[in-house]
Amino acid sequence: MKTSAPGETIDVQALRVGMFVHLDGGWMSHPFPLSSFRIATPAQVATIRSLGLQQVRWSPTHSDAATLDGGAAAPQAAAGPLDGAAATDPSASGEEEGDTVPGGLGMPPSLSDARARAERRRKVAAQCQAQKVCERQYGEAARECRHALELVASQPREAREGTEALSRALVDKMLGEQELCIRLLTEGAADRASMHAMNVGIISLLMGRCFGFAADEMLDLGVGALLHDVGKLDMPARLRYCEESFLPGEIRHYEEHVELGLVAARRMGLSAGATSVIAQHHELADGSGFPERLNADRMTMAARIVSLVNRYDNLCNPRIAARALTPHESLSLMFAQGRSQFDTSILGAFIKMMGVYPPGSTVQLTDDRYGIVTAVNSTRPLKPSVLLHEPGVARDEALVVDLESVPGLGIRRSLKPQQLPSKALGDLAPGARVAYYFEPARAVEAEEEMA
Repeated sequence: MKTSAPGETIDVQALRVGMFVHLDGGWMSHPFPLSSFRIATPAQVATIRSLGLQQVRWSPTHSDAATLDGGAAAPQAAAGPLDGAAATDPSASGEEEGDTVPGGLGMPPSLSDARARAERRRKVAAQCQAQKVCERQYGEAARECRHALELVASQPREAREGTEALSRALVDKMLGEQELCIRLLTEGAADRASMHAMNVGIISLLMGRCFGFAADEMLDLGVGALLHDVGKLDMPARLRYCEESFLPGEIRHYEEHVELGLVAARRMGLSAGATSVIAQHHELADGSGFPERLNADRMTMAARIVSLVNRYDNLCNPRIAARALTPHESLSLMFAQGRSQFDTSILGAFIKMMGVYPPGSTVQLTDDRYGIVTAVNSTRPLKPSVLLHEPGVARDEALVVDLESVPGLGIRRSLKPQQLPSKALGDLAPGARVAYYFEPARAVEAEEEMA
């Protein structure tokens, strides 16, 4: 096959496993986690052809050599049909199984200083690129969410269609057998209302995935979670968040946002499943919630999930940032004081999925270094990925360490940000609010920019 310059187009019928392609269009225009990736399975080829595209851009430089030679593509690691990136091959960087990793930074001791510095730069660049991909996808999703909320009053049907499209796009990117990591994003990823809706929507959908929800159940869960607070749009701003100082009358007005949400749901023509989430997102398993004081037996599964996730995000991201609990503190409080308020199976699954130290937790490791948890995989709840504070290393040059890959290194304790040494606090710069997105756990090949 003749080679071409990066970004040259190719007919979709000529696509083969091993080609590195770029899909133009927005985040919602395709179901892949990344817009640029090496095709790993025939199912991915079929999915690209089903998008209705005639041609796509591709990069011979990043494609498998066998593909360029016209032969069969090189064998790929097992991947789900929607896994848009290949797994890392340790041999690609010269590492061999059994190498000792000094300092937990993933570099064999045999590397020269120059090679070690180059390897570090490569790793930092890759992790920065992966963060940018997540933030770009989250930003586009948050804009769609905000736009849908803005249409509720004037164009309710269009608001429903936009929310359903966003929920379907999120579900599409979660499908497949690949593991998913929950990733911490930087503060300012969205305005507060849409960030809360996105946090509750994304985490609730990941929970639905854990419980094996069917496609229509996932859609209803996503729509209900994204719109659970839609009734607050018709309330004065000062009453949208319940404060300890509220008088009984103010509390009653605040609780009316559930009924106002049901009015909006009827205007939008939401499904019964999505509407039940809006109606029940403040009910609690022990019957102490509002407005109907339903117990767990009378709540839908989707509503029980959203009730729990909504509580978690409100603890992490209250209206007054100074009152925020760390993700670890929020999880601990819910487990210690709220076990009767939440379905025990859902609370257990939530703790397993988010990890004992959820993304955003500031921690001290067993070797006394400090860090902030940036991502967690539910299969390794005690071994998250941590951005480490290293004296003399700027934050944008600090490495994220996967504790699973470093034998003997773990988390000693969780800390409030104020408990960090001043230099560590300044370098790690934990945000006042936390926002979450997701990515394939083993999708380590950065998205390639092909102008």
